[in-house]
Amino acid sequence: MKLTNEEKQALIDLANEARRRAYVPYSKYPVGAALRTKTGRMYTGANIENAAYPQTMCAERVAIFKAVSEGETEFEVIAVVTNNGGSPCGGCRQVMAEFGLDTVVLIADGNGTLQKELTVAVLLPEAFTPDHLL
Repeated sequence: MKLTNEEKQALIDLANEARRRAYVPYSKYPVGAALRTKTGRMYTGANIENAAYPQTMCAERVAIFKAVSEGETEFEVIAVVTNNGGSPCGGCRQVMAEFGLDTVVLIADGNGTLQKELTVAVLLPEAFTPDHLL
C-alpha cells in the first residue's frame, strides 16, 4: 500500500490530537494513535493509565479495540505519536500482528514529524499469529 505524504500527515495529526486526551498522571508520557481500516474508517486512541499499573492501556490497543468492537478487523495503517517518537511496546506489537503483519506503522514525534515508517512484520519479526494455532 502506498500512502501519500498528505495521508501520512493527516493520520499523524489525528494521533497527535488523540495524544492530548491521554490520561497519564503517573508516567507523564502521553501517546496517541490513529488507525485507518481497509474500509477507510478511522479510529483513534490515547493511553490510559491506572494506579494499578498492569491495568494501564496503550493508545495503539485502544484504537485497535475500538475498531474491532465496531466490526473492523482489517487494517491498512496506524500512526503512533509520542513526545520523542517512541516505538510501540511488545504487547501492542503482538495485538497489531493479530490483525495483519502488512499493516503500515507510522511513528512520529510530538511535533508531528514522521520518524519511522515500517510494517508490523518489521516491528515484530517471527510473530506468533493465528496461523500458528492451526
